[in-house]
Amino acid sequence: MPLTFVPTLRATTNQPGTYPVLPLAGIRVLDFSTLLPGPMATLLLADAGAEVIKIERPNGEEMRGYEPKIGADSVNFALLNRGKRSVTIDLKAADAVERLKPLIASADVIVEQFRPGVMDRLGIGYEALKAINSRIIYCAITGYGQTGPKALIAAHDLNYVAESGMLAIAAGSDGAPVVPPALIADIAGGAYPAVMNILLALRHRDQTGQGCQLDIAMSENMFTFLYWAMGHGFANGDWPQPARGLISGGSPRYQIYRTADHKFVAVAPLEQKFWENFCALINLPAALRDDRTNPAATQRGVAEIIAGHSAAHWAERFAGKDLCCCIVKTIAEAVQDPHFIQRGLFARTLTLNGQQVPALHTPIAIHFRPDRLDGAGPKLGQDNSLLGEP
Repeated sequence: MPLTFVPTLRATTNQPGTYPVLPLAGIRVLDFSTLLPGPMATLLLADAGAEVIKIERPNGEEMRGYEPKIGADSVNFALLNRGKRSVTIDLKAADAVERLKPLIASADVIVEQFRPGVMDRLGIGYEALKAINSRIIYCAITGYGQTGPKALIAAHDLNYVAESGMLAIAAGSDGAPVVPPALIADIAGGAYPAVMNILLALRHRDQTGQGCQLDIAMSENMFTFLYWAMGHGFANGDWPQPARGLISGGSPRYQIYRTADHKFVAVAPLEQKFWENFCALINLPAALRDDRTNPAATQRGVAEIIAGHSAAHWAERFAGKDLCCCIVKTIAEAVQDPHFIQRGLFARTLTLNGQQVPALHTPIAIHFRPDRLDGAGPKLGQDNSLLGEP
């Protein structure tokens, strides 16, 4: 049964409406992208006030048909494309560029995620668009970048995480890497860097009057998250391995422990003061508290104690304590957490086929985005009048 969400006022001093004009009001974005990285990036821009126009093929982008659906609408599409406009056009048609020229001339930002060279072959690559509009900011999101030996290789999020080395240090009980529970490269390596660099490019354009081309490579942006691993490796050749290292499973201070009722506790008392508090709370034997002596023995000792009681027991013991410990929640439990509800994460909703669904929370500060939403995803081709068509 679907969860029922009741919009709750935010308990924060950053109330909506602090600024009467949204930061990106007046910025027009043409979004040629599909699926996740580009649409997520343009959703963030739309949340900050930009006008985002999806340029879709005549039968629409793939995500429109994704499951699950509420009525005729794909929930995924609605969450990622709310507040945008939709124009349909066959980019391979002989007159496509000519029909798009008015939009290109009026645009501030282009976002696309085709393989390198595709937009050029269609006649709408950066140099062609720059000739029409020298102020255009052209953002290309790809797996491996516009140049290099892998530039044209087909891949997905899992491949980018694997090739960066990140996947190799996330191992299950059998030692094999586990599939990440989130699309890390698409969002953290693609969408977020795209937005960051688009905003920098807009600032640069304010100073110079000129646009630019942005080359966002999802795979290479994974290395930012591995700063600690590369630090160890480059400094002394100690490259992290599964079940080794401070935050990759080698320390009893950064572990997931099973409870008596087969739930889990996330234990992260890295700093000494938190570790001492934790050891005292669970009554860990004194001989095991110095985890430098025998980390494996300390870990076994903690595991045995945690396994002796239920998750509810540990939740009660952890409450109000300075420990950096918590119970592992399911997503269904997390979205009902009173803290997140009070913070207003689910206060904005979309109405799909008569049913209210919480809008996707985005990391845009509350006073930089509207408090009310303007509908769900756009109907296919609803804004073709922007091409001068009836």
